[in-house]
Amino acid sequence: MQQLAALPTLWWALSLIPLLFLAWRRPMWLVPVFFVAGVVWISFRAGLILEDSLPSALEGQDLVLEGAVADLPTRTEFGWRFPFDVTAAAHEGQAVVGPSRILLNAGRGEFTPRAGESWRLTARLKRPHGLQNPGGFDYEAHLFRNRMRATGYVRLEETPQRLEAAAPRYAIDRLRQQLGAAMHAQLPDNAFAGIVVALANGDGGGVGNAQWDIFRRTGTLHLVAISGLHISLIGGIAFFLGRFLWALPGYTVLRYPAPVVGAVCAIAAAAVYSALAGFVIPTQRALIMLTVAMGGILLRRQIPPTQLLAIALFAVLVYDPLAVMAAGFWLSFAAVAVILFVAQGGSWRLEWWRKWGYLQLAIALGMLPLMVALFQQVSLVAPLANLLAVPVFDLLMVPLTLAGIALLGVWPALAQSLFELAAWLLAQLWPVLDWLATLSWGQWTRPALPLWSILAAMVGAVWLLAPRGWPARWVGAVWLLPLALWRPAVPAPGEAWFTLLDVGQGLSAVVRTATHTLVFDTGPRFGTFDTGRAVVAPFLRTQGVERVDTLIVSHGDNDHIGGTESLRRLLPVEKILSSVPERVDGAGSCEAGQKWEWDGVEFVVLNPAPGESGKKNDQSCVLRVRTAHGRVLLPADIEAKAEQRLVTAQGGELRAEVLVAPHHGSKTSSTDAFIAAVKPAVVLFPVGYRNRFRHPHPDVAARYDAAHVRRLDSAASGAIDVRLTAAGTTVNAWRERRRRYWQYTPAG
Repeated sequence: MQQLAALPTLWWALSLIPLLFLAWRRPMWLVPVFFVAGVVWISFRAGLILEDSLPSALEGQDLVLEGAVADLPTRTEFGWRFPFDVTAAAHEGQAVVGPSRILLNAGRGEFTPRAGESWRLTARLKRPHGLQNPGGFDYEAHLFRNRMRATGYVRLEETPQRLEAAAPRYAIDRLRQQLGAAMHAQLPDNAFAGIVVALANGDGGGVGNAQWDIFRRTGTLHLVAISGLHISLIGGIAFFLGRFLWALPGYTVLRYPAPVVGAVCAIAAAAVYSALAGFVIPTQRALIMLTVAMGGILLRRQIPPTQLLAIALFAVLVYDPLAVMAAGFWLSFAAVAVILFVAQGGSWRLEWWRKWGYLQLAIALGMLPLMVALFQQVSLVAPLANLLAVPVFDLLMVPLTLAGIALLGVWPALAQSLFELAAWLLAQLWPVLDWLATLSWGQWTRPALPLWSILAAMVGAVWLLAPRGWPARWVGAVWLLPLALWRPAVPAPGEAWFTLLDVGQGLSAVVRTATHTLVFDTGPRFGTFDTGRAVVAPFLRTQGVERVDTLIVSHGDNDHIGGTESLRRLLPVEKILSSVPERVDGAGSCEAGQKWEWDGVEFVVLNPAPGESGKKNDQSCVLRVRTAHGRVLLPADIEAKAEQRLVTAQGGELRAEVLVAPHHGSKTSSTDAFIAAVKPAVVLFPVGYRNRFRHPHPDVAARYDAAHVRRLDSAASGAIDVRLTAAGTTVNAWRERRRRYWQYTPAG
């Protein structure tokens, strides 16, 4: 359902009537009954969210909002980011109807939001919109899954007003924030304080980016926040402790059996710990499974583990059918399924230390196809890292942290000692994780693979993990081969594939030939976020590109140079050219007249002229790519003066079927003479959604329309793929190729 471009109509529900009748006569019809019921349920739930949208007329308008901070605010480089539940909205004194939950940003100032607080504030909103690129994070899907139907920022010129006391529904979130603040106060200046706090309340906001990278590269990311493994551990401890203490006096078991009391304690402890995590998907799964298992004890019934997993899966999907949009859903249930599968084999009857090592290898192998499908990356050091880290986290750090929480209000000094001990244990483990993360072979990267290869790899993983006695288990390795051997298509000699990436208000483009790759600019950087890391590198990874042959940084503006360092850290770059070589380590100057050829495709730098001075925009590198089948011109941010100089110097050599609009379509560029000299069939505007510069300027758009040039922009189209081949020039927009029902596309 989440792959559809439009939701099915709820008229599907009518088909349930004959299907139920058939199922009553023959149980085999229960399969289509459940299928249709699932379609109807998802369509209904998703439709309600879609109806809760921001009207287009209210985008960019000052709205007075009343509501409550709906979760823990996140501290950013620029202020605060927090979800906000709207109870009332007004525009110019008139009540308006808008989304009930939004995501707000607030700059630095006296306004400090806290979970559960009620506020009246002025904000400007826009519809959910994110960067859309192959391999990139789908921010719009993330917002939709979390029911946030608008984003915006708080206008601090109008001082926000604190309203009445917070609503009881946010009591848990207030407790989580208070707990985090108290723990940070107990661990001042401790490098691992954010990780210890994350184990207590599920808030990873205090974990540094470098620490996240190490967890990610070692495959231990699941240990940082409150995971299903932590929930199961706490439930197990509570069960055995409750059963022991209840049976200790002796006579108490005559009233209630000790296992029953232990089961109640386990459910209660797991529920409290899940609440501290905000009931994220892994905790939902673990809590449901634990509740069903303990329910079997309460009812004196034994429920097979596979049925526990199936019940948990069904319950999670009924409660939130959009959970399938989260990678955590698949990882959580798949990991448990792998454990249950290998537990039935003869390999499970080993010494405990061998069993523990075998389990880590089995999980790594069983999860391999899913990790490649979701992330195109697999940590090869994950089995060893988890072998060491899981006992430290689950057997030591989590119990110490929870004991510290219990003592925080009655014995603060001891609580602080327990928190410090948990952080000290992590400090001892950290050098090992850091070393594993730096191993050059520790990450295995694959391009975006076709579905058939993922399915084949799943068959191979199951075959290899089959119980002893299963015939020819080595055949499973053959089924894994497509995962390693499949290669994506590449341009033929003499052809060029050009992609204008969607980096918001900025520029980044990739040109690929049969054996070479060129990146032109890397997009912007904002604080710790940059598009070199978030867009360019993931795109290259999905295409199977392992190195960049030439990187051109056209000039020094942030929206062109911002992602350069991140890209260079993630992929080897053989050569760099720039008009600001002093800003990029190891770069040479780009100058008019530079020329090279790759695989029958010619690359020529047309600007800046040697020794020429002027505005920095007019000194931008300008690149022309020429094949036997067509040309692409990338003029970066040049303006009218440089355009005129190029028209005079190059004349007809500027001709190109595909033109990236100079300076994002600003009013000071794309002169009539320049458009006439280039004579493009298609012009591409690299712009951000509702950008503050209002690019492209209406006058510029009118000039291209008058010249009968097809216009596309990255805000409306996402990444734009242009292929210059012997069959002709094709242009494809990623948003159209990957249309989903929750996406809003503005007019291009």
